Amino acid sequence: MKAVILAGGFGSRLSEETVLKPKPMVEVGGRPILWHIMNIYGTFNINEFILTLGYKGEYIKEYFINFYAFNSDVTVELSTGEITIHEGNKHPNWKVHLVDTGLYTQTGGRLKRVQNWLKDDETFMFTYGDGVADIDINALLKFHKSHGKIATVTTVLPPARFGRIGFKGDQVTEFLEKPNESDKWINGGYFVLNKEVFDYIEGDEDVWERGPLERLTKAGQLMGYRHAGFWSPMDTIREKKYLEELWTSEKAPWKIWE
Repeated sequence: MKAVILAGGFGSRLSEETVLKPKPMVEVGGRPILWHIMNIYGTFNINEFILTLGYKGEYIKEYFINFYAFNSDVTVELSTGEITIHEGNKHPNWKVHLVDTGLYTQTGGRLKRVQNWLKDDETFMFTYGDGVADIDINALLKFHKSHGKIATVTTVLPPARFGRIGFKGDQVTEFLEKPNESDKWINGGYFVLNKEVFDYIEGDEDVWERGPLERLTKAGQLMGYRHAGFWSPMDTIREKKYLEELWTSEKAPWKIWE
């Protein structure tokens, strides 16, 4: 199974960092937040990723093209230019597809643009490149398969500044990104989607949360998996510092890998 990760936005609310790099490459504990998210999936043997690139996508390409060298000891013979990458370090068993989905393409449009990369996949994972959680991906997938609908969104109980999701049983009946009150379950990312989801995305201008998710909700095709554990986005410097403190103190709840 593949995981699609949104990695192309401008990250304007984290501009102190994203003026130089794309938001998924902002580091927590000396590693890009993207690396943390991929490790969460990797814990459950989801090791093939499609990254939807846009803003400063070359930064992400460079990171993965040189990943082996960046994470190994290296010897450089300056007189000849010969480079030796030394064995010994353990590297993740990941296959990473780096797909340019346009500079200004919206979130739903970015997913639509990688449809051909998923043509042989009945079901796939989909999430944002800036949120971490101690989520049980196996339990999430089991829930998705149990209800037979097109889409599952992981819902979480976050700070009050986020939007709201309403339920009837496990079916999502209301999806409001910016309501007046936000004391209920909200979108935490970590979606499971069937390939029919592409019928609900119109094109590059479709914002995932405003178009496709609203259409899926009206069609009764969006179900919500309740995750009551740890979840945090990294939208602001304050949130970055919070995650950094957790990692430094060795109390990062999302570190579920060895």
